[in-house]
Amino acid sequence: MTTAAQNVASDIKDLGLADEGRRRTDWAERSMPVLRQIGERFARERPLAGKRLSACLHVTTETANLAVALQAGGADVALCASNPLSTQDDVAAHLVKHHGIKVFAIKGEDHTTYYEHIRAALAHRPDITMDDGADLVGALHMIALNRLDDLAPPVRAWVETLAPGERKALVAGVMGSTEETTTGVIRLKAMAQDGVLQFPVVAVNDSETKHLFDNRYGTGQSTLDGILRATNFLIAGSTVVVAGYGWCGRGFALRARGAGANVMVTEIDPLKALEAQMDGYRVAPMAEAARVGDVFVTLTGNIHVIRLEHMRAMKDGVIIANSGHFNVEIDLDALRGAAQGPTRVRELVEEWKLDGKRVYVLADGRLVNLAAAEGHPASVMDMSFANQALAAEYVVKQGARLGRDVHRIPRDLDREIARLKLQAMGVGIDTLTPEQRKYLASWDLGT
Repeated sequence: MTTAAQNVASDIKDLGLADEGRRRTDWAERSMPVLRQIGERFARERPLAGKRLSACLHVTTETANLAVALQAGGADVALCASNPLSTQDDVAAHLVKHHGIKVFAIKGEDHTTYYEHIRAALAHRPDITMDDGADLVGALHMIALNRLDDLAPPVRAWVETLAPGERKALVAGVMGSTEETTTGVIRLKAMAQDGVLQFPVVAVNDSETKHLFDNRYGTGQSTLDGILRATNFLIAGSTVVVAGYGWCGRGFALRARGAGANVMVTEIDPLKALEAQMDGYRVAPMAEAARVGDVFVTLTGNIHVIRLEHMRAMKDGVIIANSGHFNVEIDLDALRGAAQGPTRVRELVEEWKLDGKRVYVLADGRLVNLAAAEGHPASVMDMSFANQALAAEYVVKQGARLGRDVHRIPRDLDREIARLKLQAMGVGIDTLTPEQRKYLASWDLGT
């Protein structure tokens, strides 16, 4: 951590990278017109004035523009990383030096440092949290439920210094939260179902302008980009196995096929499997796909989708990557116990020797699109982070009326984001005529 960074209570790699971070953040901002308009309105109206906001997100150029927009709205922002390998150190430095935003993120940070940064974001004592994977909300709930043994040691050690009243106030002070990704929404809905959710959460991921575009087009392109940057592997003519056919899997399958791959899909949901089959992909169980695939990518949000028995069945030289949120989709512990290695053969490629065959794992099983590439294109994140900014405003305005549940952003806000995006793209659409409105609202006009 630099001395200058310490002056604003941050923990980053090198403040000297700030100018490069500003240049790259400005480049991303050119492709984020919707968030720009929201930021300009926020600067005028200050809807977040006086609110402390802690965000656990991927620290990228696009996130930097979100943080600046939130700050323009009056929020006191603290930012930590939601993945140890996704941080762009120059962007972190830019936010600290040029905007005075508290940032706790270093690319490649170890497990202890990662949770020390989670602790720092919690110590900001937020009124609003903003998550990508529910790590902040998860920690707050372990505190609320007095399950301190389930906290990571750096967080637990800090919480144990707080009096019971301080712990209660820390959780009670949160008006609400926003959640960016499918994995986090799944965790939060489980908490709501169990009746333990302590405050309302807005599921940004459930907005159509998020999951239909970010998950499909953003993940699709950036995952392929990460694999290519890490390996320089020829996709054309290869067999690519896509584990999971949700919106992320759909997007990646589409891009892999566009690059010339023979795409196979594995699924546990019969409806999604049927859709993949009807979309022209070969659908098979993982045990069958394992014998023929050249590249495997998990995009499920679940644990141990690729297990040791699958890896034992795979070809020599197989490439395995993950583009789901956490690095649990590939059973790396089982691989470590059974294989020799790893040998680092490229910057983000580790070779394991298993039963005389070579297995290549990309980016330690973490998000390959962020660890090996730059994540989603800024034009896609423009819509996702517009949702995040409006969700934070929604929590401030409506949080007291919302129940302790997982909520969607109102559909009119979702549609407004789409309208602004189309406007920025120079695309016009039709509007209903009075006759058409009457017809759609009537039941007695017949055919």
